[in-house]
Amino acid sequence: MIQQAASSTGRGDPRPEFTLGELAVRFGLALQGEPDLQVSHVAGLESADAGALSFLANSKFRKHLGSTRATAVVVSPADAAETPVAALVSANPYAAYARIATVLHPQGSVAPGVHASAVVAPRAHIASSASVGPLCVIEDDVELQEGVEIGPGCIVQQGARIGAHTRLMARVTICAQVVIGQRCVLHPGSVIGADGFGFAADAPGWVKVPQIGSVRLGDDVDIGCNTTVDRGTIEDTEIGDGVKLDNQIQIGHNVKVGEHTIMAACSGISGSTIIGKRCVLGGMIGMAGHIVIADDIVITGGTAVTGSLTEAGVYSGAIPAEPSRRWRRIVARIRRLQPSTRTHSSNPRSEDD
Repeated sequence: MIQQAASSTGRGDPRPEFTLGELAVRFGLALQGEPDLQVSHVAGLESADAGALSFLANSKFRKHLGSTRATAVVVSPADAAETPVAALVSANPYAAYARIATVLHPQGSVAPGVHASAVVAPRAHIASSASVGPLCVIEDDVELQEGVEIGPGCIVQQGARIGAHTRLMARVTICAQVVIGQRCVLHPGSVIGADGFGFAADAPGWVKVPQIGSVRLGDDVDIGCNTTVDRGTIEDTEIGDGVKLDNQIQIGHNVKVGEHTIMAACSGISGSTIIGKRCVLGGMIGMAGHIVIADDIVITGGTAVTGSLTEAGVYSGAIPAEPSRRWRRIVARIRRLQPSTRTHSSNPRSEDD
């Protein structure tokens, strides 16, 4: 342990302090400055004070570098010479900052045990180091492994299994038979394993298709607030190791998301879509069902993806907002670009269907 001292956070809890030399060694960074200088918290370049660590990862904030009062700044090699204070130098300053911020601002620990107001079924298996918070419901045959934290108001239904050191924040619902890996974080309101949207057409209405699959989350997965991952119709919905899902995302039944893919808020992924590894999906993306997205694809925000994407690259499909009169002219020109269908078919809509 490299903690040297503790200072107050203003809330009565101790705050760890680390020397720059210790941080440089721990995270494999070059140090420019005195190794005995200590930092205890993080702050932005403009608001930083003594004892603060800041970072510069975006060139538009470089103008604030010269006047910062931070004790140290995490910078790239290109910015090190212009840094007026001590510098921790990294080829990826934002990632290095994130790792350091994690040790400067550690998550508070929760005492093991089951709160008196929680309802725990007799056949649940709860590790001695796990924690179950107020007003939780833990059903039969649930397994909570070592160090699991279940926040207030969570529901874990029958047969679900939650891997070691995974944290459920408030009001998370884990449906029956769902399997969650280790070191995952599920934020408030997320629902994992509800029924997928499966209905068979039949006069005069719809017949519900039983959703008998489940959901499998890998290790180190983050699920944002009010995000939903539906259970599979027959096979499981699968979320790979290291996947990060933002708030208010809908993952449909039988979707498979590859390892280390990241997805921004308010996107909707239709059923049976397969998304590859290391993809980056912007916000408000809509994907049709039964398509395949290859590895290492970037899709910008607001794009509608209606077919498979088979080659790595950057894909976009949204037209930026324009004044209404200009937008109407653009739409009119786009329509004029469409070839006439009357010479090819007696059905003028055949090429659009």
